[in-house]
Amino acid sequence: MKTAAGTQTNRIKALITFRAFFVTVLLGSFTFFEIGHKAFRHQKAVFSLIEVLYGLTIAYAFFLGRVKPRPFAYFQLAMDVVASCVLIYLTGGIESWFSFLLILIVLASGIVIGRRAGFAIATLSSILYGAMIDLQYFRLIPVPYNLALSGKDFLYNVFSNITALYLTAYLMGHLSRRVEKITEKLEEKATDFRELTAFNKEVLENMPSGLIVMDGEGRLMSLNRAGETMTGISRAEAAGMDIRRIFPFIADHRKPNVRAEGTVNTGSGEKTIGLTISPMNEGQSGPEGPDGYLCIFSDLTDIKKMQREIELKRQWAMIGELSANIAHEIRNPLAALRGAVEMLYKGNPDQGQRESLTRIALAEMDRLNRIITDFLMYSRPARRSPEPVELGLLLKGTLELLGKAAPPQVEISSDVEADIHVHADPDRLQQVFYNLALNAFQAMPGGGLLRVTGRKADGRAEISFADTGGGVAPEDAQKIFFPFYTTKAGGSGLGLSIAMRIMEDHGGTIRLESSPGRGAEFTAIMPLNGKV
Repeated sequence: MKTAAGTQTNRIKALITFRAFFVTVLLGSFTFFEIGHKAFRHQKAVFSLIEVLYGLTIAYAFFLGRVKPRPFAYFQLAMDVVASCVLIYLTGGIESWFSFLLILIVLASGIVIGRRAGFAIATLSSILYGAMIDLQYFRLIPVPYNLALSGKDFLYNVFSNITALYLTAYLMGHLSRRVEKITEKLEEKATDFRELTAFNKEVLENMPSGLIVMDGEGRLMSLNRAGETMTGISRAEAAGMDIRRIFPFIADHRKPNVRAEGTVNTGSGEKTIGLTISPMNEGQSGPEGPDGYLCIFSDLTDIKKMQREIELKRQWAMIGELSANIAHEIRNPLAALRGAVEMLYKGNPDQGQRESLTRIALAEMDRLNRIITDFLMYSRPARRSPEPVELGLLLKGTLELLGKAAPPQVEISSDVEADIHVHADPDRLQQVFYNLALNAFQAMPGGGLLRVTGRKADGRAEISFADTGGGVAPEDAQKIFFPFYTTKAGGSGLGLSIAMRIMEDHGGTIRLESSPGRGAEFTAIMPLNGKV
């Protein structure tokens, strides 16, 4: 930022340059064009004055920067007033052609120093000029004039010149003040802009994410430090490079708000990069599109590695929990079976006891068989046999079966849209609906209402089973689809798990919405006609 002293020094340089130019023009007009040779009586004195002005100009240039600029400027301007009055004196006084020089000096004082200097130089010019004209009128100085000029003419000349000097000082001061204020504001804005530019550059250079600025065609214009590190490409190499050469997995950078993820080969190995591309000046873009694009990207290699490790640990934890649940489910019927066999082996039961113990053993074996069968169905689902299915007809048949299995206190209502067609295995899909309905029956041991609804939404089929039971607690909602997890006495915990597995096998899912004490709603969602 320029200081006030530096600005004033530059203005004094301009003043010295202008003075040298004017003196040179004055000398040239006298020498080459012989202007005023006959009109001016003191030609040699005029040339001497020009020489003195040249000498002063050289001296001013020498002392510039060695003395304080403000007093130095006042001294130069005062000397200019004196020199101008001498020139006016030598060229005819009241009849001189050079009285306008005083106005130019007042203008220069307002520009170089300021408003007060303008009035000060105007005052000095008025005193010297007025005194010289008065002395000429009273013939106290040897400067002849036209005898046709009266005292009123002299008075009017002095009055008009002094008025012009002060008006010039006032107008120049006002203009100079306005210019100074505007200059100060511009300097403040320029300083703010420079600081903001430096701050933005510092932020962009030190941000952990990579940043690329590219033109409308996808050619790189700038790349920050983090971007160089991630891509292994220097800024000089990246200049003008197409974005797809750096990130080949980008299909089209001109789509609005592009989000992409892929791998790139760098000098330090393969990295996984996630990025977003946004247009610049989106609201002001022309018919040809935005002026450019911003690409912000991050190195996701370590994050992906941690995600894989977490997923692996989660899977191992699920396997451990599943194993513990299987062992628990099998241990109970095995214990009952062992007790019945021991009593048959060691005891001497009568016919009735043998039949009772045998029934217990057979029942526990059937229970073991059901557990194993359900687990195998969950862990290794049967192959799909997809075919066109009209869900309304399938649900109608399922609800007829459910009507026979439902407790007497439970009421079933259905509202299913017509023409909901999917491509699925009807037997397995019916098993999903049957399991969801049985789960609702178990949630309403004291009776209630089961509402079955079906509709099409956003290219998907949604079949909902809503009960009026006690609902699902938030802590149970996170685990309710895990195998062998149950909140009901005597439940195996595989019904909902099998239903979810079948829906996932059909490209769908099951959504749970529940509030404790207000019932639960399970919605089976799958794509229409087998297309997501």
